[in-house]
Amino acid sequence: MKQRRRIYYSVEQRSEIWDHWKRGETMNSIGRLFDRGHSSIFSVLAPTGGIRPPVRKRSRLALSLSEREEISRGLNCGLSLRTIAGRLQRSPSTISREVQRNGGRDRYRASHSDQAAWDRGHRPKLCKLAGNGFLRRVVSGKLRQDWSPQQIAGWLKRTYPKSEHHHVSHETIYRSLFIQARGVLKKELLDHLRAKRAIRRSRQASLKRSGIGQIKDAVSIHERPACVEDRAVPGHWEGDLIGGSKNSYIATLVERHSRYVMLVKVKNKDTQGVVSALIKQSQKLPWELYKSLTWDRGKELADHKRFTMATDIDVYFCDPQSPWQRGSNENTNRLLRQYLPRGTDLALHSQAKLNAIARQLNERPRKTLEYQTPAERFGECVATTL
Repeated sequence: MKQRRRIYYSVEQRSEIWDHWKRGETMNSIGRLFDRGHSSIFSVLAPTGGIRPPVRKRSRLALSLSEREEISRGLNCGLSLRTIAGRLQRSPSTISREVQRNGGRDRYRASHSDQAAWDRGHRPKLCKLAGNGFLRRVVSGKLRQDWSPQQIAGWLKRTYPKSEHHHVSHETIYRSLFIQARGVLKKELLDHLRAKRAIRRSRQASLKRSGIGQIKDAVSIHERPACVEDRAVPGHWEGDLIGGSKNSYIATLVERHSRYVMLVKVKNKDTQGVVSALIKQSQKLPWELYKSLTWDRGKELADHKRFTMATDIDVYFCDPQSPWQRGSNENTNRLLRQYLPRGTDLALHSQAKLNAIARQLNERPRKTLEYQTPAERFGECVATTL
């Protein structure tokens, strides 16, 4: 079998690859455009962690090739450096440094000097984490506690409001993780991110899923009171099931006002078992903090009337294929996959273990709460009801 010739992508082809990647296309689909496999595309994207490298350009203050040619002609004619600087309207010290670093008066060549200046511009610039050991240690420690880069950045601003030296953007943290050439944050810290991937994906990449069930006498989310919609009043929850291998499931509940999380162990997806588990969980909270529940169209809550009769909690159902109507719960389910990966047996986790996972999530600061933790915000709600 004849081996395929190795392909070398041109600058234009690499730019096209990055354009497709930014639009959210997969490596397989991009590879088909060039009649190559996905590994060929990965070799282009991986060195910078899936983050498109900026286009190099010269500073407007740098000497141009035409100016260097003028310097070369002036040297050949025996002009002084000050005279050459005057013709170019440049500082004499600029011309002096240019000539000295590129061979002196006798060996100065315009094209060689211009290429050397371009090559010197490749020198890596240290990012903020590289030059700040304290900040690097804090970021590493929080990542090991499974905090997201955005949570870390927000917490630093809240903790050190008057110290810019202790602030770092979440984008800098992401880049330091995915671009290992920076040598700032260890690669194993990637395992503590919510999404387990070797390179960053585009925001345009679709991660949506769909699922439709038939619910009898379902009350639509559009009939939900306005006070629930604006999140001003605590006590209104969103819920869903996340699945694992061997027909194992866990019910997830998120309070809309505080984003407080509760996890409920269920035996299976059968509506009787799920509703019974939710009824038992609801008894752990005062009525003021559990007034309504919004669920998707899954059949696991087909027996919603029994739940309402036993708890006096109203149940509302989202429109089909509209997971964004339970946005807090959907986001939490993605966070939970860091602790409860897809394809694992969720039945192995005890209720005590699930409570510990929920506690860890509830003690992580949230941007939407101005970097308060859900536990802090929910605690305020509990104090108010007492």
